[in-house]
Amino acid sequence: MADAIAAPAGRPHVSQVRVRYAETDQMGVAYYANYLVWFEVARTDWLRAAGLTYRRLEEDGLFLPVIDAQCRYRAPARYDDTLDVRAVARLVSPARLAFEYDITGPGGAVASGTTVHAFTDSRGRPRRVPATIKDLLG
Repeated sequence: MADAIAAPAGRPHVSQVRVRYAETDQMGVAYYANYLVWFEVARTDWLRAAGLTYRRLEEDGLFLPVIDAQCRYRAPARYDDTLDVRAVARLVSPARLAFEYDITGPGGAVASGTTVHAFTDSRGRPRRVPATIKDLLG
């Protein structure tokens, strides 16, 4: 579904997604919840570009549950549109990471939003952001 456009770790990363028919309503407009899925695609690609994967983090006992998500819709995404989903990460506390997203399509701005993630262990207890991740964010 997504082809990543490479970006250095710690910098904005852009992923491309194409709106699939299954992601639209009868009018060909993307269903609103899919924007959060596209945020996840960009976030996962950002991690990969930084040399990390969710699998690796979890193997190391570190989890990043979403504790807040927001999306502001600007214009509809439609069936077969190719969208650029820009993601950038920043620390918001010693135990939280936020991603900011901008989605653009053929006509310009489509949506923007944020997700906030808590660093936790496998039992859901808070953990501090590891130094390796702090280093990625500059």
